[in-house]
Amino acid sequence: MSRVDRRGCAVSGAGPAALEAFERALHAYQSWREGVEAPLALALEAAPAFVMAHVLRAYLLVCSRDPVRVASARAVLDRASALPANGRERMHLAAIAAVVERDDFESARSTLGALLLREPRDVLALQAAHSFDYVSGDAKGMHERVEGVLPAWSNEVPGHHAVLAMHAFSLEEIGRYDEAEASARAALALDPLDARAHHAMLHVFEMNGRAAAGDRWLDEHAGAWATGSVVAVHCWWHRALFQLALGRPERALALYDERIRADRSPAIADLIDASALLWRIDLAGCDAGARWAELADAWAPHIDDGFCSFNDVHAMLAFVGARDWARADRLERALLTAHARLTRHGKTTRQLGLAACGALAALGHGDDSRAIELLASVPAQARRLGGSHAQRDVLNLTRGRAIERLSARDRQLHGDRLRAA
Repeated sequence: MSRVDRRGCAVSGAGPAALEAFERALHAYQSWREGVEAPLALALEAAPAFVMAHVLRAYLLVCSRDPVRVASARAVLDRASALPANGRERMHLAAIAAVVERDDFESARSTLGALLLREPRDVLALQAAHSFDYVSGDAKGMHERVEGVLPAWSNEVPGHHAVLAMHAFSLEEIGRYDEAEASARAALALDPLDARAHHAMLHVFEMNGRAAAGDRWLDEHAGAWATGSVVAVHCWWHRALFQLALGRPERALALYDERIRADRSPAIADLIDASALLWRIDLAGCDAGARWAELADAWAPHIDDGFCSFNDVHAMLAFVGARDWARADRLERALLTAHARLTRHGKTTRQLGLAACGALAALGHGDDSRAIELLASVPAQARRLGGSHAQRDVLNLTRGRAIERLSARDRQLHGDRLRAA
């Protein structure tokens, strides 16, 4: 049984009811809304051989920094691979297999890129590739990929808002802020509940130094991001950054308690936000107290993940913040082992993960010279951590603090010498 989806892409194994449920799931996924799983389950119940429904379920798992979630996609991949599939669907399955079976993000990105040349309206391929570009730190490739498909899209094609939102984020990450804002606003004109587009706007406000405007935006559009979106915690994180920029570290700390760690979420994305925020609050001179210990406990099960340098850095932030030197040392030892491996994680550990984590530990021990030395080697490679400029800025802020402390000690020493003379 072969049909086409709302963008004209052929699908295998779907009847009308299954396809309609799939489209509802896909729209939620595109818009970063909750509620993907229920219509997706309906689609698969109505059509167990619906290949693209299995593909979407697999992407929900593999587009993650959690190795357990990624590995769990293998069962989904196995089921889908046994079904009759067309060429487009087989390319999706090949991209998923590259990540699940070989941890090969480059092959996945390449396969999806080739697919988009054939099917530029395959919005799921674009979204998955966009996610892998983001995790790989390839802002230029992310931008070029979205730009490449834009001519095939128009406001009349379902899902155009999601393409514009991806375009907005990619423009922001290459420093074209005015264009990014225009693209995000165009996406929101098509779908005011597109949480991804709201998130892109927050990055524009952050990079433009418009903290007050960003804070107002969050107030005015709370119904679109704070309820029913999968990015609510991260948007609260952005709000806390705006509070720090406005000189309100106590308010940022309150947001940490009320919104970031209120439910003690074990999700890695939430742990990343918590570490990055608490570290910045600490740098702002606001005492985080026992919060660090709770966060270090939450990160402890991931010391030996050996999966993502971005995770490693944020785990080390928590361990150093908590003065949990036993766990910090365990993580450094794990990275010393990982950096010799011929794996994706081994490569990023060699390039910057080990140096960045070592610098954080050195700063925690008061060895500012060592922290500065290690962090000096990171900027040229920092994008390889993945994430956004706003997220990676924690390393620049840390280096700045180390320089400030070292300069203060030098001035103190100079003053002492003068008084003793």
